[in-house]
Amino acid sequence: MNHQKQLFPCGRTRREFVWEMGGGFAGLALASLLESDNFFDKQAAAADITNPLSARKPHLPSKVKSCIFLMMNGAPSQVDTFDYKPALNKYAGQPLPSNKSYINSGGRKVGFLTPNFRPFRAGGKSGQLISDYFPGIRKHADKLAIIKSCHGDSHAHGSALVAMNTGSSFIGRPSLGSWSVYGLGTENTSLPGYVVMMDKRGGPISGQPNYSSGFMPSTFQGTLFRPVGNPILDLKRPPHIDEQAQRNQLDLLAKLNDKHLQQHPEGADLASRIQSYELAFRMQSQAPEAVDLSRESQSTLDAYGIDKQPTDEFGRNCLVARRLVQRGVRFIQLYSGGGHLADTWDAHVSIEKNHGQHAAEIDQPIDALLTDLEQRGLLDSTLIVWGGEFGRMPFSEGKNAPGRNHNPYGFTMWMAGGGVKGGISYGETDDFGFEAVTDRAHVHDIHATILYLMGLDHERLTYFHQGREESLTDVHGNVITAICS
Repeated sequence: MNHQKQLFPCGRTRREFVWEMGGGFAGLALASLLESDNFFDKQAAAADITNPLSARKPHLPSKVKSCIFLMMNGAPSQVDTFDYKPALNKYAGQPLPSNKSYINSGGRKVGFLTPNFRPFRAGGKSGQLISDYFPGIRKHADKLAIIKSCHGDSHAHGSALVAMNTGSSFIGRPSLGSWSVYGLGTENTSLPGYVVMMDKRGGPISGQPNYSSGFMPSTFQGTLFRPVGNPILDLKRPPHIDEQAQRNQLDLLAKLNDKHLQQHPEGADLASRIQSYELAFRMQSQAPEAVDLSRESQSTLDAYGIDKQPTDEFGRNCLVARRLVQRGVRFIQLYSGGGHLADTWDAHVSIEKNHGQHAAEIDQPIDALLTDLEQRGLLDSTLIVWGGEFGRMPFSEGKNAPGRNHNPYGFTMWMAGGGVKGGISYGETDDFGFEAVTDRAHVHDIHATILYLMGLDHERLTYFHQGREESLTDVHGNVITAICS
């Protein structure tokens, strides 16, 4: 007997209908699992390519709206700044114990244990010991969480600096500022979400990869600002084009690009380019005002050391950073130390000469920045980070040599401001300040903590790239909860 298939209105047989309905039940279970893994939120964020800088809710409760990273390019010495080691006086002139045979000196001489070059004194009610290189910063000892057990993976400036900025010593990955803006967006549509201000003596030795957006859209990369004149090169429109003519050009270009984007909705690069054009147009009026220090009082300029040497340049950068924080810029990085090693904190020849120069340039401006932010009620919503790419050895380079070599085994950073428990010291190096031994804090831990304080979970903050969910810490870091309030 020849039975004909009985078709439903949808054109399916009864067996096909029941089979596909069963698949729907499985889909409900799958959807529930994906939701619990935050899959749909990730996809929604990734799909928002038309406005990638729009402000987004943090993963975690946080008061922090901005981060200022004070990068000491060239690597300051921890045992001469924030990590006092009296044993260096006791054993001065002797070699480091032989059980430290794994030292990588990079071919440079391994000398003898050398004491700190300037006295340490207690600051604030907490009594934290801070070197005389930083008498201004010492006044804020009760605001600082000093992390003395930092360690990294590279002895070379270029790769270590890239690692401190991107989480990896290999170039091509997004920087910390890029991850911050990717995760949180920005609250100012007329300024970049991520601003970088270099030292006038040049950029860091490894250059643009330190503030690159890597495999992310270019919207998230750092924008270089200059503290004087036009903050961004080539930002000013040509004299023969007025504002309305430029607006008409951009509107026409936007229509053409939008039409193409509708046909190719996956075009994140094109969407970033559209946003860059629009942002550049808005910045032509907003960015010059943001760096116009003539609007500040003379007492404020004096506090930052502006128009005086050696504090003028870094003081300007710190004051511009405060003005950018007021305008909702998410991440700001200031560099102390130029592009050539002799112009940085790289004190191979003389700690006193090198650190004496650079500390004198930054101490008063940082003192003023912390005071200014606190007085304006901005410190609770601003995270301040200070540090370099690694530290320096507790011994000299050769006999009676006053310089110190690179040291990634143990060094110091500090944080202050939003979410930070002030007046505390976290972790320890050994008796000589050579190696982190207690509560060791890897670069990944530093990054995980910065993101946490900004309201971001470093394990959830991922970007899908070449078949893999990438993250800043590669899911290796641990938040240093002991310094979080």
